[in-house]
Amino acid sequence: MVEEKEIFLRSVARTLDLAIVLVSFALAYFLDEFLRQLIALSVKAYSKGPTLHGLVVFTRNNMWMPLIFPVLWVTLLGLSGLYTEFRLKTFGQLASAIIRGSLLAGIAAGSVVFALQAQLTSRFFIAVFTVTTTLLLLMEKRLFLAFLDYIHTRGYNQVNLLIVGTGKRAREFIRTVKSHANWGLRIVGLIDDEHGMYGKEVEGYRVLGRLQDIPFIIHRKVIDRVIFVVPRLWLHRIDEAILACEKEGISTAISLDLYDLQIARTRQTDFGGFPLLEFETFRARQWELFVKRTMDIVLSIFFIILFAPLMAATALAIKLTSKGPVLFKQTRCGLNGRKFTLYKFRTMIVGAEMKRREIEKMNEMDGPVFKIKKDPRVTPVGRILRKTSIDELPQFFNVLKGDMSIVGPRPPLPVEVEMYQVWQRRRLSLKPGITCIWQVSGRNKISFERWMEMDMEYIDNWSLWLDVKILIKTVFVVLFGYGAS
Repeated sequence: MVEEKEIFLRSVARTLDLAIVLVSFALAYFLDEFLRQLIALSVKAYSKGPTLHGLVVFTRNNMWMPLIFPVLWVTLLGLSGLYTEFRLKTFGQLASAIIRGSLLAGIAAGSVVFALQAQLTSRFFIAVFTVTTTLLLLMEKRLFLAFLDYIHTRGYNQVNLLIVGTGKRAREFIRTVKSHANWGLRIVGLIDDEHGMYGKEVEGYRVLGRLQDIPFIIHRKVIDRVIFVVPRLWLHRIDEAILACEKEGISTAISLDLYDLQIARTRQTDFGGFPLLEFETFRARQWELFVKRTMDIVLSIFFIILFAPLMAATALAIKLTSKGPVLFKQTRCGLNGRKFTLYKFRTMIVGAEMKRREIEKMNEMDGPVFKIKKDPRVTPVGRILRKTSIDELPQFFNVLKGDMSIVGPRPPLPVEVEMYQVWQRRRLSLKPGITCIWQVSGRNKISFERWMEMDMEYIDNWSLWLDVKILIKTVFVVLFGYGAS
């Protein structure tokens, strides 16, 4: 959980620092020229002047510096402790590590210049470069921390926790979470199996029920992870609770410092000194999720710009041919039951939802889903939009907001989720998408149960390559309208 994110953030921080050192190399060249003129120092014999051409010549004559200095800086910053427990440090602690590391790196760089007897550089440039790098690193870390704090305070990338246990270690665990709000963790409530604890507050959080109430609670509240911080004597009592979470795709973890357990699809992690044994039904590395989200943002912006004229024409066609708003907005269920507003171009007459009861007997899908091939509520323009999937273009704005992904299980209605069997709820363990395996495999020609099985197969076998393959198939489906109605 936290450890994996910490590893990912360390990698991002090192990559950013490598880039900063390279930028600093170019900036220091121009600052060196400016300062020499300002304080009337002698002109560099190795410089062609404060121009881009001069920078190119300087770099060519000192190619070893942009190759060695970034690695040297990041290595010594690491030895100074900058990347150790990166997210747990204050900016003051990070600044101290940056200054120590940069000072050591500057001395090491100067020593290399002296040892190589480099005639085409100077100690003054090394000093300017060191100061410039230090200042840029300080600015970059300040902005990086501010960005992480911003996305967590806005509720993005936030993990909702249900804590099982209220004993001494559980209270210590809760205090650890509270003292590190910048980790993006939010405690929704507590579980205690003792009589008389229901409704009471422990460390400022309410006890929501007993172990047997966990299935009900994860249906009624948005829970991303259930963490068991319980005594050894409780271990035989939590089997059913873990199984209930597993069936619905809710990640679980046990604070366990007894022994190493070798269980399939488990991970041992450490959370602020608390050893955890995690059981996950969906497994992806942080960098893979980062790439998936980056692809979502980049492709959404690209498609919104590409289809902007088409969307404008569609909006005009809807407005001219039927009364009502251009967009249809509907509440759907997202990741682990989060509610969000889905956007589509309106394809039905106004008041279509009110008329659903009159035609429910015409439903052609089994299960809780309602679909009719020739729905009388659909407008003439709406039929074209549905056949070509143009009605779903506004969902790229849902992807930009972070409610959806481009590829993932289709977002269900809350009323449909209420009718799910327990095993079907696991499809909520992944962010919903615009397209999915069901979407490219026939859609309305597939039974509801097979649809759910396809979503489980997608979750269990997820990879970035699988997303790419589904996107390619989606292009074919959209072009030929396969399975759409």
